[in-house]
Amino acid sequence: MATRASPPPGQAVASTASDAATASVPPAPEEPRAEPSRIAEMLDAIAEIGTDPTAGVSRLAFTAAERQAHELVSGWLRELGLTVRQDAIGNTIAERPGTVPGAKAIGVGSHLDSVPHGGRFDGIVGVVGAVEMVRLLSVTRRQLQHTLRVVLFAGEEGARFGEPCIGSKAVVGAFAGRDLGRILDAQGVSLASALQDVGLDPVRISAARWDPREWAAFLELHVEQARLLESEGRQVGLVDVVSGSTRLRLTLHGRADHSGGTPMDVRADALVAAADVVVAAEGLATDPRHRGTRATVGRLDVYPNSITTIPGRVTLTVDVRDVDSDRQRAAAAEITQIAAHICQRRGVRLEAEVIADTSPAVLPMWLREITSAVCRELGIDARPITSGAGHDAQVVNQLVPAGMIFVPSREGLSHVPEEWTSASDIARGVEVLYHSVLRLDGFLTEMSAEIGSADS
Repeated sequence: MATRASPPPGQAVASTASDAATASVPPAPEEPRAEPSRIAEMLDAIAEIGTDPTAGVSRLAFTAAERQAHELVSGWLRELGLTVRQDAIGNTIAERPGTVPGAKAIGVGSHLDSVPHGGRFDGIVGVVGAVEMVRLLSVTRRQLQHTLRVVLFAGEEGARFGEPCIGSKAVVGAFAGRDLGRILDAQGVSLASALQDVGLDPVRISAARWDPREWAAFLELHVEQARLLESEGRQVGLVDVVSGSTRLRLTLHGRADHSGGTPMDVRADALVAAADVVVAAEGLATDPRHRGTRATVGRLDVYPNSITTIPGRVTLTVDVRDVDSDRQRAAAAEITQIAAHICQRRGVRLEAEVIADTSPAVLPMWLREITSAVCRELGIDARPITSGAGHDAQVVNQLVPAGMIFVPSREGLSHVPEEWTSASDIARGVEVLYHSVLRLDGFLTEMSAEIGSADS
């Protein structure tokens, strides 16, 4: 089953959810509005870093382009008066102190890397949204009682190394004991080497781990990457569950041979076997036993990749996603077994490896009550929503209670150059984020006072 984060220490789930909905931080009429024009300018500035000939963005994890984007946004945050640092995995953490010494931090943010030939909005909306939210606090001179931390995660997209959410997994300690030299990209570059290439030390990765005693909650603004909000005419989605993902690397070893001289009945064609695996994965994900499972073969590397040579080796990736952790892992195991039977039948040898595994997450109801109450007060049409895509907030939720706010994606397109969300929709999401942080700040303070009173 999906994992669930607990509310802050000392709080009961039932009372927390109801108290959160009635916590008194109503949006004041004089509150400033998020500015779509400023948001569009920030989106344009970040998109210039890593723009590729397809009109998309290729700003891959742990490259100079990703580091440049971190530096750009770090500069904006410094201009707003925040102190900025980089942790051991390359996450950027900017801090705005609260007025109460020792109060836990409220975190906001997202990621800056992209998939190859991707879009301008995935992750970036949460980053520019956090910057715009800090600007709103600054122009009103609003002081939070809790420290505010803006987190720009590194390496969220699993497109380069197969391993998603590298920055957020580091902060929850998920890389303890793992050999980063064994996590490779398509060119054979290890994660350890990639970290060193951008000035990071893989030996120090454990230093990035967060102390949960320092954190109260984390909120991430993101584009939906699906079409439900747009199709229903809804303005905001409040995420309840985030799908998990098991990623496989299957290497099929056949026999390369002459395309004209080799009879069909004696071939060991690795690509034909791989084609059977692709179709079988789709069939499994669409059968009644796996309703809700999604299986995607997103990459095929064929060797020797010559028009006159029978393919001797094919490496393919399978990404299996589900909101049910047992079904997710069972589907991945079954695809591997099916691939083994196909290879045996076709005289091909199979190597199978799990390259990444992330559990689904149920996000805390008490945080969703806060964001829902804010939407009602702002007159925003919001609905609960399940995320089919993975996110940093899903990983952070293992250590710190996390919530997510979705804004619509046009036609549901994502991970492609055509990905698009209007600046006005993003501005609306920023205002939900802003008022949610204000409400959360007040709610946590009230809860701390109640706990202190009860202890005395």
